Amino acid sequence: MGKIYGYVRVSSMEQNEDRQMIALKSAGVRQGCIFMDKQSGKDFHRADYEKMVSLLGNGDLLYIMSIDRLGRNYHEIQEQWRILTKEIGIDICVIDMPLLDTRNGKDLLGTFMADLVLQILSFVAENERDNIRKRQQQGIKAAKRRGVRFGRPETKMPGDFQNIVRAWERGNLKIDEVLERCQMSRSTFFRRLREMRKNGG
Repeated sequence: MGKIYGYVRVSSMEQNEDRQMIALKSAGVRQGCIFMDKQSGKDFHRADYEKMVSLLGNGDLLYIMSIDRLGRNYHEIQEQWRILTKEIGIDICVIDMPLLDTRNGKDLLGTFMADLVLQILSFVAENERDNIRKRQQQGIKAAKRRGVRFGRPETKMPGDFQNIVRAWERGNLKIDEVLERCQMSRSTFFRRLREMRKNGG
C-alpha cells in the first residue's frame, strides 16, 4: 500500500485552514504528510504543492477537502487531476464529494462516471468564482454610489500649507521638517504640491 498524503490550500493569509486540516486528520492523514499553501496567484506554482507532487508515487493516496483545492479554474483542475492520476498514478479522494474517489469503480464505467463528475464540479467551481467576483464588483460599485470611499483616508492639508511650502522653497525648512509639520509622507507632500501649483497656488 502506498503512502497517504493531504493537501490544504487557502487563497490568502487571512483565511483559516482549520476546517480542511480537521477533515484530513479525520480521514487518517498524519500531520507530517499534510502539505499546505497560504497564497493566491495567477498560476499554480505553490511551494508546498510542488514539494508534495515531487514526493508522490504510483499507488499513493491524496486527500483534499474539495475539488477547487487543485486549481483556480476549470482547465487547471482538469490538468492537475490528469497529472496526478494518469502520469503519477496516485488515487485521489475528494472529501466533500464521495463520488470523486478514484479507489472506487476502477472499471470503465466507474472511470467514466468519475471523469464526468470531475468535469461538472470543476466547471461549477470556476463558475462560482466568477459569480463571486461579479458580486464583489457590483457591491463595490453600489458602495461608491452611496459615497463609501475605499483605500486609505485622504490626508488633510494643513491650513498653512502654502506658507510651509514657501518656507521650504526659501530654504528655511528642511524637507523632513515640512513632512513633520504637514503630517504627510514624502509622496503625498509632492502630490499635494503638484495639485497646488496646478491650481495656481
